[in-house]
Amino acid sequence: MKSRNSNRCHWLFQFGCALLICSFSLLIVPHAHAAYPELILRYQHYLFSLDPDAFPVWWTAEEDWTMDGIPIDPLPVFRVDGDQPPPLPKGVVRTSKLAWDRAAIRAVLQERIASQLDRAPGSVAIDRDGDGAVTFDGIGLPGRKVLIDQAASLVIAALEQGVNDIILPVQEIQPSITVRDKDLRTLGITEVITVGESNFSGSANARRHNIAVGLEQFNGTLIQPGEEFSFNQVLGPVNASTGYWQELVILGERTLPDYGGGLCQVSTTAYRGAWEYGFPITQRRNHSFAVRYYSPAGTDATIYPPSADMKFLNDSGHAILLQTYVDGDNAYYIYYGTDDGRQSEIIGPYTWGSMAPPPDRTEYTTDIPPGTTRKVGERVPGVHAAWFRAVRYPDQEEQIESFYSIYEARPYFLQIGVESTEKECTTLICS
Repeated sequence: MKSRNSNRCHWLFQFGCALLICSFSLLIVPHAHAAYPELILRYQHYLFSLDPDAFPVWWTAEEDWTMDGIPIDPLPVFRVDGDQPPPLPKGVVRTSKLAWDRAAIRAVLQERIASQLDRAPGSVAIDRDGDGAVTFDGIGLPGRKVLIDQAASLVIAALEQGVNDIILPVQEIQPSITVRDKDLRTLGITEVITVGESNFSGSANARRHNIAVGLEQFNGTLIQPGEEFSFNQVLGPVNASTGYWQELVILGERTLPDYGGGLCQVSTTAYRGAWEYGFPITQRRNHSFAVRYYSPAGTDATIYPPSADMKFLNDSGHAILLQTYVDGDNAYYIYYGTDDGRQSEIIGPYTWGSMAPPPDRTEYTTDIPPGTTRKVGERVPGVHAAWFRAVRYPDQEEQIESFYSIYEARPYFLQIGVESTEKECTTLICS
């Protein structure tokens, strides 16, 4: 459980009461809770926000019994129905205090978080075909389970201590893996060491097609010990002949159709797996503006062959084998290898420098038929984002790294087609 730096003053409970101790009285203490800050619950790059004040069921009244100031368990004869309880034994006092309803907190965590993260472990058999290419029979996706009881305890502790950032306790379960090829076993392909994940809900059909084609290029890729992985090198040419369709890509100030639009979803998915495990990232660049598919900010990696690339170093001492696939709206990179015992934790994003989108822009161009219009940009606010990664190798000191991203603010941008003899400003932006 981590605490962010904050100037917010937080009081868990405010009681105003006068204690009247009588030998036969029933004492009820009034209670009220102050407004609580939003809770951030995190697992790797997944961030879940919960507003405690939106869940009044989290609070309940709890009886507190004492005798001469010492806590006791009440006898059944102390409990009666009605508004006029009988006198209690001398020194016995019953109060009502604010308490947490653990069952209600558990229910919210199950509905809002565990339902999205929990999954059963997969099963895969890995081999080679007659040509030596790696084959997969099944999917080796690890299982995971949010430990709800522990998570509820962390939520209660955070509320009581004024902490609003919680690392979720998640049990990770290795899939069933059978490596039939002897050479792969010798290389150290024995377990899943990390997984890269991303979601592309709402993508157009062409973007979905390109994501699937791009992912397939990496399926079965082997990264040798000490090798620097280059996304662009494995990806290869991106054009119609390699199976890609035209879809929107960021081209300078404009977002226009080009072959392979959506491949940054593939590079971002690969990046997240390597980054979260703790592999040294040797090249990575964020998108020029924040793209909704790559939330949270600062976890993306843009590519544009042959210039922008995503690279990392396999310093695990063993080979890495990649399995890639699509399941519904989710893209996956499964990294098989041998866990070298490193511990890695990512914390973020810390954001600042928010900027509103600039005024709308219009461009007159001969690139589209006269009288037609084409949207080449959406309104997007700008922001700066930072993540910090702590990596500890066995018997070594922890290393803290920072990853910064700067996202520009973009305007709504419209192109209007004109004749070449008409008003033309293909490079002039008109208000």
